[in-house]
Amino acid sequence: MHPGKMMNLQFTENTNTATFLPRQVADSIPFSSNNLPEIYSEFSVKPGSTEAEVMKETIKECENPGIEGEEKECATSLESMIDFSTSKLGKNVQAISTEVESTQMQKYTIKTGVKKMAGDKSVVCHKQNYAYAVFYCHATQNTRAYAVPLEGADGTNAKAVAVCHTDTSAWNPKHLAFQVLNVKPGTVPVCHFLPQDHVVWLPN
Repeated sequence: MHPGKMMNLQFTENTNTATFLPRQVADSIPFSSNNLPEIYSEFSVKPGSTEAEVMKETIKECENPGIEGEEKECATSLESMIDFSTSKLGKNVQAISTEVESTQMQKYTIKTGVKKMAGDKSVVCHKQNYAYAVFYCHATQNTRAYAVPLEGADGTNAKAVAVCHTDTSAWNPKHLAFQVLNVKPGTVPVCHFLPQDHVVWLPN
């Protein structure tokens, strides 16, 4: 992530427009594989439909145990996302996410002003596909976050968030990152830019 470096990137448009429910409402609706019929009925989703399968997959992913050293939670409201983040990072936190002006694939140049964010611990929340906003949040010890200013070939700017995983030894050896980089788990840090619908929480 050095100024002047060029790379082809596409920050896809966020088509997942689901919004958070108030915590009181979200907490009153079951969120479990055991309650799928009730959940489908609540949102008038037909069992067996594409939407039903997507919701089922999201719940399943939320119920799976995290990888070793990962603390995770699926936040079904903004309040629960904040609670999880502050329980891992302390009360004084900030949230950052990628902001872009263009969603087309193009060559971007890293501008000067790359900023390493505080600490080696962060909470990253990925938006899931569901009937309302659900974020898969996980706290990992060995991550570093950077704010990276980019300029596209068409003159548009982006403020991207990059996350570097410094210890990948517990990752699945078949993880796509290792195939793309042609490296083995635990040998090198793996860095990637985050899409617009991800939120990174950091100590302030």
